[in-house]
Amino acid sequence: MATLGVCIGRNERLESSSMEWDLGVLICGKLNMSQQCPGSREGHLCPGVHQAQHHSRELMALCLQNLEERKEQETGNKRNIEQAVNDVKAHADAIKRQLSEKMTALQLLLREEERLAKDLIDEKTQQALGAHDQHMRFCQEQLAVLETFTHRIRQIQQDSDAINLLEKYTEIEKEIKESRHVLEEWHPIPLSFEHLLNHYKHFIRVLQSILQKPLEARLKEDVFSSLNPTAKKEPGTVLKTMTPVDRLLFLKHARSPTWEYDSIHPRLKLSDDLLEVSCSWRRIFYPCSPQRFDKLWQVLSRDGFLSGSHYWEVDLLHAGVGWWIGAAYPTIGRKGDSEACRLGWNRASWCLKKFDIEYWAFHKGERIPILIEDDPDCIGIFLDYEAGILSFYNVSDGMAHLHTFRCKFTEPVYPALRLWEGSIRTCKLT
Repeated sequence: MATLGVCIGRNERLESSSMEWDLGVLICGKLNMSQQCPGSREGHLCPGVHQAQHHSRELMALCLQNLEERKEQETGNKRNIEQAVNDVKAHADAIKRQLSEKMTALQLLLREEERLAKDLIDEKTQQALGAHDQHMRFCQEQLAVLETFTHRIRQIQQDSDAINLLEKYTEIEKEIKESRHVLEEWHPIPLSFEHLLNHYKHFIRVLQSILQKPLEARLKEDVFSSLNPTAKKEPGTVLKTMTPVDRLLFLKHARSPTWEYDSIHPRLKLSDDLLEVSCSWRRIFYPCSPQRFDKLWQVLSRDGFLSGSHYWEVDLLHAGVGWWIGAAYPTIGRKGDSEACRLGWNRASWCLKKFDIEYWAFHKGERIPILIEDDPDCIGIFLDYEAGILSFYNVSDGMAHLHTFRCKFTEPVYPALRLWEGSIRTCKLT
């Protein structure tokens, strides 16, 4: 034959490693379809073309399989990077929360110091995540290229026209072979935030060492230089005031909230000075009020706080085996005993609860166990409205910190309590 040449016999095999005969010669048959195998009917292609078509499809199928493996590997890289980034962000958030908890007791003295410390963590975290952002972008670009190449091959593979398929396959045959070579040389992207985690651990160790030093010693040294040597701060401006918890600091913001007649449950009674709430064996007649709790033995204070810092104490010596003390928005439910009304079971209230020998912190129905060795006779409650802090302290145990709620207050905050038996009295601090 003039153009196609000798027809390849049926029993001849096509080598898998390479095409030893010229595909271009076979494809020329598309330009001169009159050249067919001797003795064949019109339009019949020689068996070699079908063999080439079948072999090409096998190679493309293998290439697609390799591409899928590479895509899985790159997807794994992307997933690992995302997980590593999320982990370090979560760790940074946890460190900031831990830092905040340590500073709660001294929030009045440490607002600026806490902000600077968090900025330091954010700065280090951002620096560490910068390089991994580049890895992430590279993985996304590679996935896009692989997806495009996969789509091209699938289109060719599905072509029913044998000559058309071979022609297009010839165009991308080199790319297919190169993609197999790249797959063999693939190496995972190494990921590690160990240096950053070590920095955070060092940060906490420094913080703990600072806490152990007397205030007078801290005032004489540049504490901040041990945390960030490049920061331009005056000596003793950060974390230098972290003294042991002093009740006198809170008493500067002392309040003596009184309890409200309009909200108190009929099985609770008020003392003449409105500071003490006690359980009554009989129902007390109070005027009807839409603000009154009608099922739960609860009461709100007459005094609400919409800004500033406030501290009050409650005497629990005669509170019995069950009580709830804390704070609530005025929008807490009043009628019935649903979760919307229960102190600590909704977004509108926070409380520390005792029943029998167990203690919990409650908010939105989520409870956190509190370990207290000896039952407190008096608990102090500190509210910093702007900072979003509501903290509880065991006054009987040298102002031992019990729990801190952190949230963004959006309504006036009222002291609140609930009783099971006995009585609770607000301490007269003012």
